[in-house]
Amino acid sequence: MKKFLQSDGMRTVLASLLSILIGMLAGGVVIFAVGVSTPSLGINTVWDGIRLVVGGLFVTGRDATGALTFGFNPQMMGNMLFRATPLILTGLSVALAYKTGLFNIGAPGQYLAGTAATLFIALSLGTGCVKTEGLVEPFLGNANNFIAGQVGMFPPWLVWTLALIGGMIAGALWGAIPGLFKALLNVNEVLACIMTNWIAANLVTWVFDISNLKNLVENTKIGYVYKTSFNGVATSKMGLDQVFPGSQVNGGILIAILLAVVVYIIMNKTTFGFELKACGSNRFAARYAGIKDKRSIVVSMALAGALAGAAGSLYFLSGNTEFFWSTYQSLPAVGFNGIPVALLAGSNPIGVVFAGMFMSMLDICGLQLTNLTGYNEFITDVIIAVIVYLAAFSLVIKMVLARLGKKRSGKETVK
Repeated sequence: MKKFLQSDGMRTVLASLLSILIGMLAGGVVIFAVGVSTPSLGINTVWDGIRLVVGGLFVTGRDATGALTFGFNPQMMGNMLFRATPLILTGLSVALAYKTGLFNIGAPGQYLAGTAATLFIALSLGTGCVKTEGLVEPFLGNANNFIAGQVGMFPPWLVWTLALIGGMIAGALWGAIPGLFKALLNVNEVLACIMTNWIAANLVTWVFDISNLKNLVENTKIGYVYKTSFNGVATSKMGLDQVFPGSQVNGGILIAILLAVVVYIIMNKTTFGFELKACGSNRFAARYAGIKDKRSIVVSMALAGALAGAAGSLYFLSGNTEFFWSTYQSLPAVGFNGIPVALLAGSNPIGVVFAGMFMSMLDICGLQLTNLTGYNEFITDVIIAVIVYLAAFSLVIKMVLARLGKKRSGKETVK
């Protein structure tokens, strides 16, 4: 038991928990400072703010006296799982690359590549009908249509499958580009990823801008692409809508968890995963041992890209989300948010699932904070920032914990 508590894995968990605890304390300090210094809030609202940040996921509203009420909130819980899905997958993308000695900061571009491929496939091969307020209009090839001549070619489940696979392939291909530059020309993957991010943003913008996928049915949304539910393609709820009624949750969260398990098995239980990690630890030693280091680098980035592409695919295949194609204004935040998720999880694929859910929970708590108090939801961003900052120094925290453990064991030996 003592060895388990002093193991590297346990120290990683403790470092992450310590980061979360300090982050939460920092959030409490911010709430207190804002409450005391803002006349419209006052010190009486501080306790409500703190409780919402810590347990906002279980707040059901306010009673007749204005006091917060707590309980199982299926809508918020389901929305948390829905928001966690892309975070888990982008976190896996960063974690897998990091395990192989690479820093994949290109997840936003890979996410966009997967999104574009998924939407083109889903909206081109679907049932071919737009549903707006009970009115069903088949696409016949005019300005309001998708791609003419492809109405009802395949059943929705097959289109959904093809769209997901297409999105993962697109993400893999986009991720392989910085991998090739790293393997063949020794270009730093961070620089290559930054370049490919902005190329993807502008390329996707241009492709959608010249396409006939723009939402012309809803007059105020011409800057958006159709939802996949408009033509009958959406991720199955898999019964989760019965458990979490009124929420956006669907089977995507189960797929994300399954992919996390698959990544864990590949990286820790297979020769292929060992080769990838060996190449990441020491590329030249791996080459001496007979491992094809260049291939490993490209494959690692391609797999990372496939996971980021799956994040975009599952998010927009939900059927209740719309894609605004003018992405050149800013890269999708969910791609970068995978970095703190991976850091907090110590790049462990299973830990990424819980870290993604935790980050998603903080987003929900921020919304609750805004809706039920006068505090701003960006307070939760302060908490996330502190947690990320500390998670980045997790190695230092683990070293401190290791030294404390050695001192304690040394004192016990003396006794």
